[in-house]
Amino acid sequence: MGNEQLPLSWISRLLNACLQLNHVFHFLSFAIGLSLGIVVSLYIKSFSLALRTSLYSISPSISPQPPLRPLSPPPLQPPPPPSKLPPLLVLSVPINSTSNDTGPTGVSLKEQKSLMHNMSDEELFWRASMVPKVQELPYKLVRKVAFMFLTKGPLPLVPLWEKFFEGHGGLYSIYVHPHPSFDESVPETSVFHGRRIPSKPVYWGTASMIDAERRLLANALLDFSNQRFVLLSESCIPLFNFTTTYNYLMASNLSFLGSFDDPRKPGRGRYNPQMWPAINISDWRKGSQWFEVHRELAVQIISDRKYYTIFGEYCHPPCYMDEHYIPTLVNMLYVKMNSNRSITWVDWSRGGPHPSKFGWGDITDEFLNKIRYGSDCIYNGNTTKCVSSLPENFYQVHWSLY
Repeated sequence: MGNEQLPLSWISRLLNACLQLNHVFHFLSFAIGLSLGIVVSLYIKSFSLALRTSLYSISPSISPQPPLRPLSPPPLQPPPPPSKLPPLLVLSVPINSTSNDTGPTGVSLKEQKSLMHNMSDEELFWRASMVPKVQELPYKLVRKVAFMFLTKGPLPLVPLWEKFFEGHGGLYSIYVHPHPSFDESVPETSVFHGRRIPSKPVYWGTASMIDAERRLLANALLDFSNQRFVLLSESCIPLFNFTTTYNYLMASNLSFLGSFDDPRKPGRGRYNPQMWPAINISDWRKGSQWFEVHRELAVQIISDRKYYTIFGEYCHPPCYMDEHYIPTLVNMLYVKMNSNRSITWVDWSRGGPHPSKFGWGDITDEFLNKIRYGSDCIYNGNTTKCVSSLPENFYQVHWSLY
């Protein structure tokens, strides 16, 4: 009986020992695995660091990527500084008027208090050359006459012109191109206040005369209400009242610009053969500097580049651009737009490079009526008495003769 229990006890002990050895084996396996994992992880990290260092030393242009960060909105950039664009003319509707003017009302481009701007001539001509493609106007257009004064400085006949314009506000615009150094102020009550445009020096007998004329035209063209454009000097006077002048210009379907073929030395003798073939001597014309043109022709004059460049290169004294450029241009390209005569009367009968001047002793009723109705001419296809409403080179004339 005792011998039978001995093997059982031994077997039980053997099993317990095996179980304990199994626990020990598992523990050793876990410890060995953990140690191997730690060693391998350290090895991989060191290998990766060595690989990055190696790559960076071989190719410096490849930089290690920074660690990823949470996405966030980009910082707001300050707005760019506003560009210095010249002011635009805007449409306005007069609602309440405190003026004594009795002219018709309508929608027109708002006249600013000052015509000064920072545009170059190139940008000015570009803007002024724009022509609307839509012919039907979305507003009632009140047509105006632009009176453009090309002056050296002051306007001695301002009282006469102010009486001429009195009571006709809204039917005219005024533009003055003096020498840039002229700084005499104009009273705020005058119709000439704020009507000065950016100007440049003008020298007699040079291309600067044409530049000033085109500059006046371009500034006046910025106002779409201006339909007729009259070039004047500080010595011009009106011989008819505003209503007669306005109606005469607005009713005409042509411009008034002198352009004739002068076979003499002061005419064809000034032609430069180097202008050929763009300009032939048969195209060559001469005319008075003072003109009146409608809007379509004014746009063409300030838009020309080809013939202006040719004249600038080959027309020098004794060739004078102000006497030949526009008359020749119109004769070549726009002859059907022109009446081929001027409404500005100038006396060249005494000879010399400048027209005659007239003072107080020259002014008589007979003299003025001779200027007004001196000869016959064609007006809208009919023969009538020529009307010269703007004689030039008057000085020291009292405004009461109006």
